[in-house]
Formats: sequence, structure tokens, C-alpha cells
Amino acid sequence: MLATRLMAIGDIRTVEVPMPIPGPGEILVQVEAAGICGTDRHLFKGEFPSVPGATLGHEFSGIVVDSNDTGVPLGSRVTCDPNDWCGNCNQCRRGRVNLCSKNIATGIHRDGGFAEFCAFPAAKAHQLPAELDALHGAFCEPLACTLHGMDLGAARPGERVLIIGGGVIGLLAVQLAKLAGCEVMLLTRSAAKQELGRAMGANLVAGSQDQMRQQWPTGADLVVECAGVAATVKMAPGLTRTGGRIVVLGVLPSGEQVEIEPFDLLFREIQMHFSFINPFTHERAARLIADGTILIAPLVTRTISLHQTAKAIAEPAPDGEVRAIVVPCV
Repeated sequence: MLATRLMAIGDIRTVEVPMPIPGPGEILVQVEAAGICGTDRHLFKGEFPSVPGATLGHEFSGIVVDSNDTGVPLGSRVTCDPNDWCGNCNQCRRGRVNLCSKNIATGIHRDGGFAEFCAFPAAKAHQLPAELDALHGAFCEPLACTLHGMDLGAARPGERVLIIGGGVIGLLAVQLAKLAGCEVMLLTRSAAKQELGRAMGANLVAGSQDQMRQQWPTGADLVVECAGVAATVKMAPGLTRTGGRIVVLGVLPSGEQVEIEPFDLLFREIQMHFSFINPFTHERAARLIADGTILIAPLVTRTISLHQTAKAIAEPAPDGEVRAIVVPCV
């Protein structure tokens, strides 16, 4: 079968590999859709640790073609939670499973979804409706991560929530903040993404800090940074009202530093949180997508084949792209 593998930093290829054989407790999934995430580009550049030679792809869904006596129904559509924590370490025992030092992430530490088939832990597979658009299952993982960040932010009805960044995470966060009963503003330079943000439920949009402050002079109760850029993390405190909260959902490259003013955060008692992956949120994400509560179709910019995947990861995303979805059967 074909799979797109990161051989080494800066070396990604789509190659012929043996068909995976599911081990104990695993199922075999025929991949229907897998999303190209910014983390995949960080992996390619060596800005995020991974296992050399692993098949990438941690946002994917597909059809179970071998249930391997696990009880997962053969032929069912599943979304795959890529994070497999140990359950026994100190962090796991205190419920902080996303901080497990022994976590094995599919598509990073073990072969993932940029392939025709993937052997996957049955316990991490969540069923999706058979009638669901095959592409939509690939959005469960990013939505699960966004849910965790919004849980940390604890948005309350009537609050003003600023979402910085018009990518997948930002547009999902817009929808979740709107569902929480908040007044929502999306900050992004892209006019196309501003319009998409409005369609997703944003009450207001802004293309710069100044435009944001013109509309909300006292700042936002909750600022959610979804761009993963040092400049936007740095600007977040200045856009947060006194007594407000910040959640950083965007992933910055390892080693990158951001200048902040602790006195300002102290004097105005600004809470600053950092959100990492998806502890206990994947099933919620699957339900929200399955029942149509979260809009997904407008987030699909293009579909590509496995043969196009390496090039798509190695190159910057085109202007205006929200999400490229790899469809292995193309």
C-alpha cells in the first residue's frame, strides 16, 4: 500500500510499504480522510519531535475492515483519537492524561493516517454515523483539541470572546464560543477568512489590533490564540480586559520565545493558560460533528491524493487555505 512517511527532518516521501497487521487490541482501518495539520509541517521542519520513518497523519477517520476480535463493528466508520496515554504514570493517575510522558501519538510516534490503511488501538476508535460525509470525520481531532482549550477558557454567556487566527482551530473556536452564548470577534488579516468567520457565527471581525480595539476598547473577557505565531501570542495580553483570560491553542515551534510583561499580567490579574491536545474530549467532538452542531463543510478547502501529500506538507499552505484533506483512495 501507499503511505506518506517522514524519513528524516526535511525528507518526506510517499512510498510503498507493507500492509499493516493489527496487533492485540488493535483494529485495521481503511482511511477515508486525513487532514494536513500545521503540526505536520512542524514535524517536517524538525520543530516538533517525532519518530523517524513514521507515517504521518494524526487527524483521520475511516472504515473498520478488520475488527480483530475487539468488538468494534466490522464496516463501521470511526474517528481515531491519536493519543494513547499509559494510564499508570503520575500524570495519568491525577487525571492529566494529556501530560503523560509515555503517550504514544499515532501519526507522530507510530504510523498514522496518511496511508491507505492504518492499524489502530480499538480503545481509541469512536464510531461515527454511516451517513456522515466521509471527509468530516477527519475534523474530530482538531475539534477535540479546541474543546479542551475552550474548557480551560471557561467562556460564559454574555462574555466577549476574541479568537485570533482564521485557520481550522480558530474557526472551530468561533463556533464553540458562539454555542456558549458569547459575543464573538475573529481577528485575522485574511478577508476571505473574515467572511468565513461571519458564516461560522462571529458577530464581529477585525484585521488588526487597532480594528479590534476600535470595536472593543476595554478588550475581551477571553482571548483565544489559535494562530501559533509569536506576534499574536505577544499581542494577546494587550487585547484582554482587566481580570480576563487568555488561552494559547496555537502551536509554536519548539525553542521559539515570546516577550511578555509579567507586571502587566500581575497588575491586571490576567490569567494565561496553555492548552495541549485532547484529554477526554474526542468523544464529545465526534458527537458534535455527527449531529451537525459544528459546521464542517466550509472548512474543507481542497482534497488531495496520497501522491500529493508530501509536497503539500513540505510547502507552506496556500493563502486562504483552511484545511487540505488527504483522500487515500483518490
